[in-house]
Amino acid sequence: MQNKRGMLSEDLYRLTWLSDPVISSFNGRIAYVSKSVNEENSGYRSHIRLMEQDGSGDIPFTSGDKDHSPAWSPDGTQLAFLRQYEDKPQIWMIAALGGEAQRLTDLAHGVNSFVWSPDGQRILIRSSVEHTDVEHTEDNALSNTVRADNASTSGKDEQPANGGKAGLQAAIFNRLNYKSDAGGLWNNKRSHLFVYNIGHNGTDLLQLTSGHYDIGEFAWSPDGNEIAFTAKIMDDNDVDPDLILSNNLYVIDAAGQNRRKLTTCEWGIYDLAYSPDGGCIAFFASDRSYYNATIARLYSIPAAGGSITCLSADLDRPLGHGAISDMRSNIASTGPIFAADGSSIYSLFTSEGNVHIARFAADASSYEVITTGDREIYQFADARNGKLIVASADLTHPGDLFAWDIEAKMETRLTNCNEALFSEVEISLPETFWFKAGDGWDIQGWILTPIGYTAGTKVPTVLEIHGGPHAMYANTFMHEFQLLAANGYAVVYTNPRGGHGYGQTFVNACRGDYGGKDYSDLMETVDYAVSTYDFIDSSRLGVTGGSYGGFMTNWIVGHTDRFKAAVTQRSISNWISFYGVSDIGHFFTEDQIGGNPWNDLEKLWKHSPLAYVEQVQTPLLILHGENDLRCPIEQAEQLFIALKRLGKKTQFIRFPSSNHELSRGGNPGLRVQRLNHIVRWFDEHIEK
Repeated sequence: MQNKRGMLSEDLYRLTWLSDPVISSFNGRIAYVSKSVNEENSGYRSHIRLMEQDGSGDIPFTSGDKDHSPAWSPDGTQLAFLRQYEDKPQIWMIAALGGEAQRLTDLAHGVNSFVWSPDGQRILIRSSVEHTDVEHTEDNALSNTVRADNASTSGKDEQPANGGKAGLQAAIFNRLNYKSDAGGLWNNKRSHLFVYNIGHNGTDLLQLTSGHYDIGEFAWSPDGNEIAFTAKIMDDNDVDPDLILSNNLYVIDAAGQNRRKLTTCEWGIYDLAYSPDGGCIAFFASDRSYYNATIARLYSIPAAGGSITCLSADLDRPLGHGAISDMRSNIASTGPIFAADGSSIYSLFTSEGNVHIARFAADASSYEVITTGDREIYQFADARNGKLIVASADLTHPGDLFAWDIEAKMETRLTNCNEALFSEVEISLPETFWFKAGDGWDIQGWILTPIGYTAGTKVPTVLEIHGGPHAMYANTFMHEFQLLAANGYAVVYTNPRGGHGYGQTFVNACRGDYGGKDYSDLMETVDYAVSTYDFIDSSRLGVTGGSYGGFMTNWIVGHTDRFKAAVTQRSISNWISFYGVSDIGHFFTEDQIGGNPWNDLEKLWKHSPLAYVEQVQTPLLILHGENDLRCPIEQAEQLFIALKRLGKKTQFIRFPSSNHELSRGGNPGLRVQRLNHIVRWFDEHIEK
């Protein structure tokens, strides 16, 4: 038997990630995206592959190095996808039987996303357009045919208003939400809908929407006569739209006319799907009854307008994908999918460490869970033959494609994309556990033993804390955890109250109580693990976490000395400054902590780890991306300076050109450096 080794940080360079399965109605073949690290270890490459529904004939189908978002035409004979062209994503198309891909679009700001029309003659596109200070009427803006090659430019060549020489220009902002972690500073553009008519050979586009709002999700009606979309369109100009966290559902005709507003509620609506007969629209939504901690449910509304019906009222779990993994970043999880006869709707849901698929009756009478096993299903497609094609990860695999027989509840593995790597690597299989917290709440956790563990010995152990906090550790593969196990550490991780997957009351429980019962849950998790697993050495403990997990790491070292070393990542240290510097600071702080700096300074400081910095005795490594706008790097800077000023043991590592997603989708070389620094710090401060 071949001797296997433990996981290395550099194994990231050899991993392959699969996503976006789509099925051709022409020949039943599955197209999907295969993503890996490029040769320079500086970024990622992706191409589209093709295979039969039994997994045979798996071949590369496109030749680009940044091909993604495949979508079959309704008749299954053409595959459209996105590929970079002059640094902008544009739509390309290739025949189902192969050949050269042809570029369809040349939008000035590229294509964000697209959907085929039911007749296969048009493609609905979301793209960016220049924002202006003049609100055009819908009738004027929507009646114009806009040529792709005449789309507006970025404005970078415009002369300065003062008549001086062109050069560096000051950026002027009037918006509250003037930046985002994903997009950086606002680029003065809005996202709107266009329709591309294939019959016109790409010579023109029809712009369907315009105005001072952004299009969210969108979908064609089955007859192709209408388009549904979500947006935040303000009727009252005295209200700052950036203070409104809800949106509404609208319908327009295929020419962009006759806009109708279907909802008038303060909800967050996303992921739309028309029923096969066009009679209703299903969608995910948060009714915001618990503000940002509200779980998403499945709803439907008549396409002609009317009352909203909740289809998942009997399931106290969030609809959609809520799991955390360091194998995926900003991947589009699958929205609701109607069965062919319209009687039911398939949907992902998040529950107790798993993400599964459930089938909900369209009349809201019942639901049943379709898939089984410990797993994280992150996407799926309906093969319309009693099978679903699912993209699924588990505790020992980052993700592959499977064919799931709905009635038999059995699966057939279609891919094994990391087989070569995993044939060399020994994986530590996490064991799940449950315990009752001191106040009777049920808490779920997991533990990994170190690779090469010898029975009867004691080992150092690291507590990992997830971000969110409204998210969930799951039965899925975590590279960071396996790396720690390979370096001699047991790993304990858990979902303290505030996390998803355990019901509305559970996820709401940390709001206004950061550092309270959530902290107790984490400490009691360690207590339970130490008392249950005799190989844990309670005198050799480490702790780490990112985002909310970074906040909690900072909080922990200010409130207990039980950990020998700590690593805080993309963290929060000061809610007072976080309010004004984070892209979500103003609403997140008010919702999660319950105040703002001018009215509630004492409350924000009370919940800030920086307030307890004098009590820190644990050596603390601080990791932060320089371009992080979710938890900006000044949060790390404040903590580092305070610790250094007080003579504490600390080190600060800044990752250039990296935002909040560094650990999941950032520069691969920097991801490896980050992992190595985590292991190094624990090795330096925890005796092994």
